[in-house]
Amino acid sequence: MIKQSKQITKKDNFIIYTQTAKKVFNGLLKFGIHKKFPIFVGSHVNISHRRNIFCGKNVKFESYSEIHGLSTHGLHFGNNVTIGRFAEIRPSSYYGVGKIGYGLEMGDRSSIGPFGFVGCSGPIKIGKDVMIGPRVSLFAENHNFKDKTKDIKDQGVNNKGITIEDNCWIGSGVIILDGVTIGAGSVIGAGTLVTKDIPQNSIVYDKRSKVIRQR
Repeated sequence: MIKQSKQITKKDNFIIYTQTAKKVFNGLLKFGIHKKFPIFVGSHVNISHRRNIFCGKNVKFESYSEIHGLSTHGLHFGNNVTIGRFAEIRPSSYYGVGKIGYGLEMGDRSSIGPFGFVGCSGPIKIGKDVMIGPRVSLFAENHNFKDKTKDIKDQGVNNKGITIEDNCWIGSGVIILDGVTIGAGSVIGAGTLVTKDIPQNSIVYDKRSKVIRQR
């Protein structure tokens, strides 16, 4: 018979405190003492162009995440923001080839789940208390393709931006495309492709961004 523990043991606390201390130390190495303290950085986190990254208190970058700060307006994280394991935030290409992207703003207590992708070459604004689940992708860019005489890659892009207002829950595997605003208090079900604006307090859970009902 398996014995179930209903309380956190001293050993559990020791492991938690040790892991937390390592993340705080990594935060000091990555951002220095001049930034707001503490910033928690997991192992194998790739942070570039940190001069363009602005953090509030208790920001957490979990292990194996990639945060690329090369952008015209920077990456701004409010207090108590969490970026999950293997998540990637990328406003521009790795090598700065071509156009420099705009950047990202995240409000207090918002989070991006594991394996998320935030392509913020256009402006992306995420409000306060937004929960973004695992493997969610945001693409604030759209390729032009109308001219059949040119390759698509030579026709440039347009960037309208994406806004997710306060107090939204974005389920696992959701894809949000450029030009979309998701109204405050909305719930987007897992696997939904969002291609148009969503009114406030909506519940959406099919692949055509259809508003099923109001909360």
